[in-house]
Amino acid sequence: MSKTIIANWKMNLSIKESLILANKIAKIKTDNEIIVCPDFLSLNLINQKLKRKDIYLGAQDCAAYSYGSYTGEVASQSIIESGAKYVIIGHSERRKYQKEDNEIINNKIKQALKVGLKVILCVGENLTEKKNKKTKSILKTQLKGALKDVLKKELTNISIAYEPIWAIGSGKTPEAEKVNETSIYIKDLIYNDFKKKVKVFYGGSIKASNSSEFLKYKQIDGLLIGGASLNYQEFSKIFKKNYVR
Repeated sequence: MSKTIIANWKMNLSIKESLILANKIAKIKTDNEIIVCPDFLSLNLINQKLKRKDIYLGAQDCAAYSYGSYTGEVASQSIIESGAKYVIIGHSERRKYQKEDNEIINNKIKQALKVGLKVILCVGENLTEKKNKKTKSILKTQLKGALKDVLKKELTNISIAYEPIWAIGSGKTPEAEKVNETSIYIKDLIYNDFKKKVKVFYGGSIKASNSSEFLKYKQIDGLLIGGASLNYQEFSKIFKKNYVR
């Protein structure tokens, strides 16, 4: 079964470094979907240089508005014109550092869908919420808020990335079986509201050595990878395993 592997480079690479890494990733042989998410300034340049059409580009964020007087923001229309097909929305780092709430995330999703971008919506609980057994209620609140007034037909262009905040960059990961159960919970929530199926990815301290634990589960449709995607040797090893088909 084909999986989706998403590389989120965050703000870790220069434009030159992004181009070099993208060219290396283009050499990976796989039947799986690869989505590379560099910074805004690298998107168009990578799109021009990338020879393979089966490796897709994604932006790490987008504005909650269309064109207008919004200094420093990047409109969804400009993102899609740069060659990107996907956009990550609601990442925990945006929620934390830019204080994005469900209303802002909802507006961003609507803007992205309006121009034809495919949305990767991030959701996840923090450590306190996990310890207090509030994971499901937090996910439900985040999903309900982020997808408010989104049309059923638009769900085709939305996938969910489950990223428990306590696992991102910490070196700690939840049990793969628990992630599989959470993926089923998310899919059931979406289906109950929209009668549509969505893909659910897992992200949080993923590396080549533990990726197989998650990819072997049918209900985990792929991975959103941060730090490990910055190292070509580490990232490429994920595709050499026979469990990623």
